[in-house]
Amino acid sequence: MKKYLLIIIIIFSIISCSSPSENNPVENDLDKKIGQMLLIGFRGMELSDTSSIVKDIQNERIGGVILFDVDVALKRTPRNIESPMQLKKLINQIKSYSKTPLFISVDQEGGNVCRLKEKYGFPKSVTQKYLGDLNIVDTTRYWGALTANTLSEMGFNLNFAPVVDLNINPDNPVIGMYERSFSADTNIVINNARIIIEEHKKRNISCTIKHFPGHGSSTADSHQGLVDVTNTWREIELIPFKKLISEKKIDVIMTAHIFNANLDANYPATLSHNVMTGILRNQLQFDGVIISDDMNMKAISDFYGLETAIELAINAGVDIIMFANNISYDENIATKAISIIKQLIKDGKISKERINESYNRIRKLKNKVLA
Repeated sequence: MKKYLLIIIIIFSIISCSSPSENNPVENDLDKKIGQMLLIGFRGMELSDTSSIVKDIQNERIGGVILFDVDVALKRTPRNIESPMQLKKLINQIKSYSKTPLFISVDQEGGNVCRLKEKYGFPKSVTQKYLGDLNIVDTTRYWGALTANTLSEMGFNLNFAPVVDLNINPDNPVIGMYERSFSADTNIVINNARIIIEEHKKRNISCTIKHFPGHGSSTADSHQGLVDVTNTWREIELIPFKKLISEKKIDVIMTAHIFNANLDANYPATLSHNVMTGILRNQLQFDGVIISDDMNMKAISDFYGLETAIELAINAGVDIIMFANNISYDENIATKAISIIKQLIKDGKISKERINESYNRIRKLKNKVLA
């Protein structure tokens, strides 16, 4: 009898000491699905077992990372990128900690928006405006292949490029002045973007066209605050997105934190169901992954609390929420975001079906690109 009692006590002790996720596989499954919807930036040029980002990766709290050369919040370099050798080692470390394949992403548009700079030992790059002004197929293909080769050699699988915003306002402080747009001509934008995408796909790297529904007419920078394009945005800005979607060229589309009262009288595009689902999903028939621009940007963070912004973005139709963690920094942002989303589900403000929709799109893309 004592023997049986001892066995019961041991079993009870084991159960008592088990983690909540081990006791509740359904909840654990939900955590992992939500984690796949988060893409996070972090500090450090190498990883260790004690790094907060490593814990996020090992516990499947995130679905991807984004790397930068400059730490904006600290106003210094380096952040994640110092040299080709160092970067390749870092990316290999990231992958080694992951049970589920991660998106390893970067903004490598070329020219002024370039994280893998020539001064660090990477190949030279050129602006999209340079390519659009020339508008020569072989030239664009050469530079597109060079960028894609570099990213592939380092271990990246997702590039937040090309920009398909029309250069409607050349004095635009975040697009035109940085020469990030190919052209104001829709055909030049479409044709050059298509080539860039093709060269990346040859090397199994997904491209992200941006910034939907078009940031090229703005007169302000959404990194710095509210951007209202109500009086400047034109429907022609949808054409590059529409054409490339119809050609089945697009895996991922990034949102713009712009406000346009003619599209949604209440919310900026990233948080707008009218824009993300009504226009992008239903009207343009995009069935790929929608990723937010950085949710730390002031166009969002200055006007919406974290919980509200997350709720609106997911219900709008965004699949991956990006916290670049560079304008401001919070090493616990993944844990906080998962907790917020789970509470929103519990409160009936976000449905589990909506989470499953995004999870399935993300999984489909990862199976295609990362398998």
